[in-house]
Amino acid sequence: MKIVISTEGKELDARVDPRFGRCEWFISVDSESMDFDCTANSAVNSSQGAGIQAAQFVVDNQAEALITGHVGPNAFEVLEASGIKIYDGTGLNAKQAIEELNSGKLSEITKAGQAHAGMNAGTGAGMNRGAGAGMRNGPRGRGHGQRRP
Repeated sequence: MKIVISTEGKELDARVDPRFGRCEWFISVDSESMDFDCTANSAVNSSQGAGIQAAQFVVDNQAEALITGHVGPNAFEVLEASGIKIYDGTGLNAKQAIEELNSGKLSEITKAGQAHAGMNAGTGAGMNRGAGAGMRNGPRGRGHGQRRP
């Protein structure tokens, strides 16, 4: 079976990257022969649509399965429509994940995760929200609730 794995490195001992759209590498492997090749994720620095671009890579490589950690709703939709099964390989290296998939031990991901969950912590957090955001008469969008002089 042809499998694509989101990884943190270029070899089968590389850890599965829990980020799908923003992973560094994709390893495409034949699960029976263990022949593989590695491709840099061209969408890793995209300003938007990284998950969809990554999903299209998986589809274009005619994979039957994807091993990753998190897949957002747009990427999930593309993969599901293409009949590609998605498995959670969090905490494993690529070789271990393949072995666990072959033995039926990997959990299938059957629903999309939250969009942008793989982004760095703090990215976009608090955009346009001061400390008083949502308060009836409080300051809004001025950062930390400072009042104008």
